[in-house]
Amino acid sequence: MATETTESVLGEGDAAASGMPQLDFATYPNQIFWLLIALVAIYFLLSRVALPRIGAVLAERQGTITNDVAAAEELKLKAAEAERAYDKALADARAEAARIADENKAALQEDLDKAMEKADAEIAAQQEESESRIAEIRDQAAANVEQVARETAGAIVAAMGGNPEEADMDAAVSSKLGGRA
Repeated sequence: MATETTESVLGEGDAAASGMPQLDFATYPNQIFWLLIALVAIYFLLSRVALPRIGAVLAERQGTITNDVAAAEELKLKAAEAERAYDKALADARAEAARIADENKAALQEDLDKAMEKADAEIAAQQEESESRIAEIRDQAAANVEQVARETAGAIVAAMGGNPEEADMDAAVSSKLGGRA
């Protein structure tokens, strides 16, 4: 029964014995014919449908790349221009800051000079006042020294048993103190 089924499916008994039909030389012209038809069909399908679409995609991609490169160059030029403008603005800002700093420094120096002049004038006035006070104190001290010298001289003369006279005491003290009387 197994043999009958094999024969009925494969056809004749020698076809089953000969092996694979692709390797049978009797079917080669038929296989070559269908191979050529398949190759021609694939060729026409590729040349008429697939390759034009692939070419269009490649052309579109090349156009996009070219446009992107051109846009990148344009943006690069704009960036360089913006950088130059930024550098110029930065230099202008620094110059303006330096100018403002110089103006402020000059104004502060002027205020400082005015304050120094005012302080110098106050110091000079206080120095004059101090010198006049010192002169007064010196004069008072000299007067006090003369007074103490007269009293001391009178006490010494009285202690030695003499009678001190006011005019003699004044003359002696004046001659010793350098002529002040």
